[in-house]
Amino acid sequence: MSFIDDLLADEALRLAEFPIARDHIFMAHAGVTILPRRAVKAMQEYLEGSCVAHQEFPAAWRAMNETRAMAAKLIGAKASEIALLGPTSVGLSLVANGLDWEAGDEVVCYADDYPANVYPWLELRKKGVVVRYLEAHELGGISPEVVERALRPKTKLVALASCHFLTGNRIQIDVIGRMLRERGILFCLDAIQTVGASETLVDHVDFLSADSHKWMLGPMSAGIVYVKEEHQERLRPTLLGAWNIKSPNFIAQDEIAFEDGARRYEPGVLNMVGILGMKAAMELLLEAGIDNISARLLQLRSYIQAKLMPQGFEFVAPAEGCLPSGIVTASHPTLDIGKVFDHLAANKAAVSHRHDRSGKAYMRLSPHFYNTEAEVDRIAELVKEVRL
Repeated sequence: MSFIDDLLADEALRLAEFPIARDHIFMAHAGVTILPRRAVKAMQEYLEGSCVAHQEFPAAWRAMNETRAMAAKLIGAKASEIALLGPTSVGLSLVANGLDWEAGDEVVCYADDYPANVYPWLELRKKGVVVRYLEAHELGGISPEVVERALRPKTKLVALASCHFLTGNRIQIDVIGRMLRERGILFCLDAIQTVGASETLVDHVDFLSADSHKWMLGPMSAGIVYVKEEHQERLRPTLLGAWNIKSPNFIAQDEIAFEDGARRYEPGVLNMVGILGMKAAMELLLEAGIDNISARLLQLRSYIQAKLMPQGFEFVAPAEGCLPSGIVTASHPTLDIGKVFDHLAANKAAVSHRHDRSGKAYMRLSPHFYNTEAEVDRIAELVKEVRL
């Protein structure tokens, strides 16, 4: 049996790892996750240690290097390609601001992506960069063909989300990445909606940013930024400090020389307490196995749809050329989604209430591997109680 099988077969173990499940149903991991017990314990131990020792005690520093290695394993990178920075927008902004842009260069992105992966690119228009929006026929429907149609001779970079935050459409990272690499176009990935939930490998990705506070089951503002080794001289750090610029004996030098590897993007002290929580959460994910987690999320996806479709809910299906995810998004022709959300919240069941650009309301469920079919049954019962 796998770790997930053991967890689901042993309620005491499930509640020990995820205390939230004692009296709540939490299916909003695509928003801000709850924390598993081991992540909280790791942060508590660090804080207690900081009461009796320096905050930078040796064990904490060793843990930073271990976290780099663990994050690298999670996405198929080298430890030297990982900077320990969050939130996601910081990493995306580092990429947008650190490349050498010329007037007329083009960036391709998606206007209906999460704003953190739109605004850093729009700001480049002040430098004469042309921002070209993808034209998808369905919300979040970013297929390889949609990307290819947007490419032009002056396209310098394509910025995509690995999974659309509202519809749950996952892109084909490897297929798109190969296509862009063959054309000499850089590929930047906002991967917060897949790291920890499904395979997110960077073989054909140049830059990646993901905070831990969603599917990685970690705290807010602890995250990972990946910069492919071959681009580390090209992507100039735009946050500068004593930690990423060589300063022997903390003496400022007349010339700027950056530290080796992705540490060059970390300008000052690290968020050690958050990173230690993220490390413990990643250990849990690796113990469960990303392939096993992904399979479990798709099981829950099918079960949710089977329970709510008879009540008239209409689900967003994966767009052509995209893959399904653990994000399950539904609308209803007559029910007030706001009332559904409020009723669920009042009964200790957490989902997300979201809208598209037109204002249409959706209920977004995003369970993780520890959630159960019984919890889905309870949500379905609560929804039945909502009246028109």
